[in-house]
Amino acid sequence: MAIPINYIARNLVARRLTTLLTAGGMALVVYVFATVLMLSAGLEQTLVATGQDDNVVVIRRSAQTEVQSGIDRLQAGIVESLPQIAVAANGQRLVSKEPVVLINLPKRASGKPANVVIRGVTSPGLALRAQVKLVEGRMFRPGSAEVIAGRSIAGGFQGAGLGETLRFASHDWTVVGVFDAGHTAFDSEIWGDAEQMLQSFRRISFSSMLFRLADGDQFDAVKATLEGDPRLTLEAKRERRFYAEQSEALSKFISYLGTGISIIFSIGAVIGAAITMYASVASRTGEIGTLRALGFSRGSILTAFLGEALLLGLLGGIAGLIGASLMQALSISTTNFQTFAEIAFSFTLTPGIVVASLVFALAMGFVGGFLPAARAARMKIVDALRAA
Repeated sequence: MAIPINYIARNLVARRLTTLLTAGGMALVVYVFATVLMLSAGLEQTLVATGQDDNVVVIRRSAQTEVQSGIDRLQAGIVESLPQIAVAANGQRLVSKEPVVLINLPKRASGKPANVVIRGVTSPGLALRAQVKLVEGRMFRPGSAEVIAGRSIAGGFQGAGLGETLRFASHDWTVVGVFDAGHTAFDSEIWGDAEQMLQSFRRISFSSMLFRLADGDQFDAVKATLEGDPRLTLEAKRERRFYAEQSEALSKFISYLGTGISIIFSIGAVIGAAITMYASVASRTGEIGTLRALGFSRGSILTAFLGEALLLGLLGGIAGLIGASLMQALSISTTNFQTFAEIAFSFTLTPGIVVASLVFALAMGFVGGFLPAARAARMKIVDALRAA
């Protein structure tokens, strides 16, 4: 014979203060656990969304980032001649040769310097990134000392706002436009004319090349052609995969650090749940004896008390998730360990994080409640009634 669920719920309601305190402790742990996962997911989503499946990034073989890469003009010409590259309606081949450089800029809020990506782009390069929309000002003029800034950079760094002036590469650059890249990594970059950037930074080679495939299924053939050409020391990656790899180091660091902190905090929450459940068992000794006398089995007693602990965990998990979900309204800016550049991204709550957080909360409830529940189940009827 099983003990009704409403009996379990009423016991928690009868002990409102201890229930709230215990569930609150679990909620704080779940909040930390969920926000860490949301931070990691937000970073991954920002970088993965930056790429498109039909776009291919070409960098120097063994280079981890565009800043570390170098492609000379001879190699760039060979890549440009690939027959698999898509052609726009105006007859322009959709391939862009781009220099990428890191510069140091002070943040508006603190004045502390941080690395910012400067990217030289071409007309095809703009066409290859459909998610980028100019929201303020105008496009830079080719060959001029004009740049456009991503929305995160414009709002977060001194001199990067519309109409302001930046000083780098021994030149003054006027910010003539602000673009929105749809919460992708491009929001954390500054763009200017590719050839002008090469001259200003005194570079003789490009950092990377980007092109669109006329047929997405031809990627393997293009990759084999580029990496098998003895004149080239280049490798090709789908743009989506390339940017996904850029998040791996920081994402793993956030996940490992956050999970470690959550586990440490969860020990305290589990101890709190165990104390609460032991107190519940001690105060209801007579009640336990009565239930046993009425015919309820040891297994039913164990299930009832364990159910209370799991319900406590569930309440804490739901409360923690509600608090964590509010973090989606915020964004964070930090240095990407892989690229050493500043990147802005938001907390992202996914169904997987919801499930993982609730399982984590239930696990805390189970661990904290099992021993007290087992103690209640082991009580002998006579001893329990005598203690009452």
